Amino acid sequence: MKKIMIFAMALALWLPIAGDAEILAMLNYESKPNESLKDLKLPFGTQEREEGIAIMDVDPNSAAYGEILMEIPLPPDLVAHHIFYNRDATKIYLTALGKPELRVIDMTRHPYRVKVIDVPDCTVGEDVVFSADNKTWYLSCMGSSVIVMGDAVNDSYTRTIESPVLYPHGIAIHEGIDRILVTSTVRATDFGDPGESIGVIEGSTGKSLGSFRVSDQASPANEAPVEVVFVPQSDPPVAYVTNMNGGTLWSATWNKKTGEFDARKAYDFAVEKAAVPLEIYFSDNGARLYVTTAKPGKFHIFDLSEDRTEVSLVKTLDVGEGAHHVAFAKDGRYAWVQNSFINLPGMSEGSISVIDMQSLTVVDTINTFIENGFNPNCMVLLPEWNHPMGH
Repeated sequence: MKKIMIFAMALALWLPIAGDAEILAMLNYESKPNESLKDLKLPFGTQEREEGIAIMDVDPNSAAYGEILMEIPLPPDLVAHHIFYNRDATKIYLTALGKPELRVIDMTRHPYRVKVIDVPDCTVGEDVVFSADNKTWYLSCMGSSVIVMGDAVNDSYTRTIESPVLYPHGIAIHEGIDRILVTSTVRATDFGDPGESIGVIEGSTGKSLGSFRVSDQASPANEAPVEVVFVPQSDPPVAYVTNMNGGTLWSATWNKKTGEFDARKAYDFAVEKAAVPLEIYFSDNGARLYVTTAKPGKFHIFDLSEDRTEVSLVKTLDVGEGAHHVAFAKDGRYAWVQNSFINLPGMSEGSISVIDMQSLTVVDTINTFIENGFNPNCMVLLPEWNHPMGH
């Protein structure tokens, strides 16, 4: 990124003793398509593709607000995608759409060390989840329709299991019922052949246990379920699913008698003229649910306090085109929505919306990436400030 980098050396020394005046975020970014640069009238012209990881100050009260403080370069053909913390936030895992690799960043050492794990069975690596003991990671591979497992202590590949459904993207684990759920999304090469089901895997064995539908339409339903996340502290276990193409939110409740999931539609985003629901987040006790929709770009807040399977809309905020991942402050004051969805037209604004979580209002927009001709692809706060929100 052609951004002034005078803060980089200071940050490396300062990070371990960071104070309260800053809130630092990690974002991976990539070049905007040249067509987008022309539309924005940015003076970059035709440029080679660039990728990297940026550390940015996102505290509206900081003197360095919106500044890029440090960067880690990435291969231009990696197509880095999602960022995931392990359970104790000592490591960050970065998935890749372009190479059969998983990158791991040791968050306890400064400057950061990055390790590359080869995952040869995996094409189009998407989401990562971790076992409760933080010793095993599971990576969904949408291009090769497998789940790759690894040792989360030594960070090495251990096993590949077949997905019960094609094109697995979202993945969620619940060891209390020994189940792993994976979404059947879309064919990675052209977004075709969208799925309509959630695959079920026996966690302890890796055995496929079939699937269940998240659609009330006749097949083929064109739903493309994309993310699945379990509600924290829910009894019985309940997971929520976003249907990317279908524009709906579904719940899947564990039925103790049948040993299966009962699925039902929870919300239709069409009533708000919103489409392409993507990410799912929960408060610690599971009483609040947060969902992003990428088109035209909204942040939805739901209440689940009465019944974990019944959503009640609290408020919807207009953010930026391509609303995707959300970073939440540990103290509950702010949230930041990263507005870019894999460079898709009409869903790749490149901004970051700043939300006051007390008043539930958008208080500012950070345009640093737009001004430099880039799109951020994912966002988390550094460990001192980050709240996992069910992830």
